Amino acid sequence: MTRRTEGDRGRRRDLADASAGLPPRLLPWARDGKSCFLSTDGGPNSVLSRLADEMEAVQLGMGAALLEAADAILTDPKSPHSELRFTGLRLSECLRDALRVAESRGARIPEPDDEESADGPTLPAEAFG
Repeated sequence: MTRRTEGDRGRRRDLADASAGLPPRLLPWARDGKSCFLSTDGGPNSVLSRLADEMEAVQLGMGAALLEAADAILTDPKSPHSELRFTGLRLSECLRDALRVAESRGARIPEPDDEESADGPTLPAEAFG
């Protein structure tokens, strides 16, 4: 999991204050190792939010395609060292992207309104036989 620095937390607070009351969105990329955030009055339906959604889909699709290719390389005992290293580096990048997407999406899950829903859904006793 990505560790947020105090600077990241401060930037998130500043962005939240500047927006229409929605917290800033963690974008699916970083610049110089620093997280990028989006603050928009349009919320999840803004043009930039939809662009970020599309970028997330592209990143996850690239990761799935790379994983498929990596299986063939990693199971072939004759794969050259350089090819294994390249594949490992690309897999690391894709995993980093996927974790950033998961963190961003998790941060956008709304908090439950009351304490009962915080424990999750409840089922009647009959549901357990």
